[in-house]
Amino acid sequence: MSEREMPSTMLEIPPDMVEHDRAAMAVSFVEALLFANAGPVSASAIVAILREQGLEEQADNPGAVLDGLAQRYKGHAVELQAVSGGWQLRTRAMFGPALARVIERPRRLSQGTLEALAIVAYHQPCTRVEIETIRGVRLGQSILDTLLEEGLITPKGRKEVPGRPVLWGTTPQFLRIFGLASLNDLPRREELLFEPPSDEGGSELEETIRPS
Repeated sequence: MSEREMPSTMLEIPPDMVEHDRAAMAVSFVEALLFANAGPVSASAIVAILREQGLEEQADNPGAVLDGLAQRYKGHAVELQAVSGGWQLRTRAMFGPALARVIERPRRLSQGTLEALAIVAYHQPCTRVEIETIRGVRLGQSILDTLLEEGLITPKGRKEVPGRPVLWGTTPQFLRIFGLASLNDLPRREELLFEPPSDEGGSELEETIRPS
């Protein structure tokens, strides 16, 4: 079947449907879209599905649709959150401790790995030597490998100095895991202890940047 012959995905929404019902329908479409995606959904994707369904007025004001969805989940264990430049339905933080005891969690990052990740987050883009200078200790390849395998950092080009070392920065996955809408939502830099690293400082850092 050619693309021209593909059946439309638009549902039959009666033209005489009252505005209240159309608004509720828009909220339901966005709710379904968020449930169907494992990661955050962008505002452009939300607008696209509303326009595809002929909900033009709602597509012109996606903020009102999102407000309606947030109200729908008011008082529920799940809430609408802005994460990594998009929107996602996530479990409320208050239920985290109970769930952590029964749900398998991703592997826990070591103190050194968390320190390196925090430095990248606050000083990006930065090179391996710059990370080592801030930490005051050598950065093992295993730490970089772990951060890459977890999808928390990625190359951001090369620094225009002799040797052209790789510049490292964080990823959308980093924002998603730590529940941040953007890097602007990171805790204040002075709240983290980078240098010199110590057992006490490492514990404070780990508590600050550990995924929820």
